[in-house]
Amino acid sequence: MTLLSGIFGYPIRHSISPAMHNAAFASLDIDAVYSAWETTPDDLAAGVASLRSEDYLGANVTVPHKQAVMVHLDEIDDLATRIGAVNTIVNRDGRLMGSNTDALGFINSLRSEAGVTVAGLEVVLIGAGGAARAAAYALAEGRASALAIANRTVERAESLASELAETGILANAFGLHDPDFLSACERADLIVNSTSVGMLHGPAEGDSPVPAEVISPGCVVYDMVYNPPKTPFLLDAERAGAQVIGGLPMLVYQGAAAWSRWTGREAPVDVMFEAAKEALGL
Repeated sequence: MTLLSGIFGYPIRHSISPAMHNAAFASLDIDAVYSAWETTPDDLAAGVASLRSEDYLGANVTVPHKQAVMVHLDEIDDLATRIGAVNTIVNRDGRLMGSNTDALGFINSLRSEAGVTVAGLEVVLIGAGGAARAAAYALAEGRASALAIANRTVERAESLASELAETGILANAFGLHDPDFLSACERADLIVNSTSVGMLHGPAEGDSPVPAEVISPGCVVYDMVYNPPKTPFLLDAERAGAQVIGGLPMLVYQGAAAWSRWTGREAPVDVMFEAAKEALGL
């Protein structure tokens, strides 16, 4: 029996996750297929319910479903509960278990790509959606010293900052045009973009979430967007002398963690990296 897995999202046709996961299955001779399932919010419940069949390993979940999917699951682990977002579902004998591997993927990519540990760092986080929430909790658990959260809708940033109070991190919320946000960028050791600004074929392709003049040369600049590999934000940061990290490593590391939960085997990370790069034409 061929085992099934995939990713729920809307839109999802741009995803390179099928190439990455199918290469991993093939490399270890696992009879399984991973597909991209374009799923509207109205169709999400039915899509998730189908995962209970014995031929499904589970699924990934991406925008706009990471929070909405939670009510359709039987159990959610502690980290995903704290984050308030699920990106991985595992089918265990018809019971659906939700977890979040974005936080692990974010921290692992920082460590592997730039040798960065977050303890003691002043961080700016742009965005307040599911991926931002995962990064925020990872930064808090990693003992970053301060976190400035900026979002187009400032109330969402304020809500996330308030939730983080119990972790002990100093978190503040700003609008994207707030002068205090720009000042925080100038001071930051690490700036993280979790929004789709700059994404190929996205509504803000060609834009950057941060004015180039507030990026300091000593900063690490991280963009979760992986296509294009060098967004306008990262190009501005390189010109400023900052160290840059694109979104591909996070995609691979979070995917590898999900893959291992489905299969019970160590993910072939190198294979997944190569397949992802090939899918992007790199």
